[in-house]
Amino acid sequence: MSGLNHIKAPIAKEMDEFEVKFKESMKSTVPLLDKITYYIVKRKGKQVRPMFVFLSAGLCGGITESTYRAASMIELLHTATLVHDDVVDDANERRGFFSVNALWKNKIAVLVGDYLLSRGLLLSVDFSEFRLLQIVSNSVREMSEGELLQIEKARRLDIDESVYFDIIRQKTATLIASCCASGASSAGSTEEVISAMKQIGEDIGIAFQIKDDLFDYAGSSVIGKPTGIDIKERKMTLPLIYTLSNSNKEQKRLIINIIKNHNTEPKKVQQVIDLVRAGNGIIYATEKMQFYRDKALKALEAFPESEYKTSFIDLVKFTVDRER
Repeated sequence: MSGLNHIKAPIAKEMDEFEVKFKESMKSTVPLLDKITYYIVKRKGKQVRPMFVFLSAGLCGGITESTYRAASMIELLHTATLVHDDVVDDANERRGFFSVNALWKNKIAVLVGDYLLSRGLLLSVDFSEFRLLQIVSNSVREMSEGELLQIEKARRLDIDESVYFDIIRQKTATLIASCCASGASSAGSTEEVISAMKQIGEDIGIAFQIKDDLFDYAGSSVIGKPTGIDIKERKMTLPLIYTLSNSNKEQKRLIINIIKNHNTEPKKVQQVIDLVRAGNGIIYATEKMQFYRDKALKALEAFPESEYKTSFIDLVKFTVDRER
């Protein structure tokens, strides 16, 4: 079995059932909408988020009907934000598929995103899942704030490490935090346990994002050489922030000049990658990633042993060991 299938084993039946329920939750009487949501479901990724929801519920007492709704809500709201992100970024592709806006234009993509958001909200209201609604809505608010904070700061290229962590905590980590918190809530956990699971999810999310940052500079056996995409998009990520804060004035000027004025030139982008490597930016970011992974694993020790806990631990390790 591949890594993820092995991790999924204790919740395989529930994940299959979730697929059916999730498709149901997207249904519409408008043929165009049905066609688009069918396309969205077909191009889904690894499904790490619903796995975190189900494993969290299993870890905290047991999977219930509420757990399926929690996973569906998170996937609906997350998918909505991705559809909107592609419009904002003018992106034509996501995970090797055409984006919704590339196939159906921006106006339709924005409306589809709105529709998915409303389906997520209605799913919670129809079943009086107000605690879940609170957890997930808070996450959507934070994601929007994180995106806007990044846009505001990226213009000036003056992001320091504390601002970087603020951005990724809101942009990426909040979603995995809400997966773990809503899974715990769906299992009937106390507020104390929900809060502990939320923190575990946040730490996993931070490690997950740093891993993404590292692909830009270190590459992997799947994607081969470093991508340099973040440099081309003028994104200030941890390996670069560390290198800049530890560079002399001349080197700092050179790096910032390349990012501002030569970020589409492969040779110049490679020069920045080389400087980050030489400046120990990759080593530093890797250590930070491992720190957050270990913090999450340490917190999990408080939970009783079970097949869910074993798989949860493996999923945490997968987020930092994955090849893309």
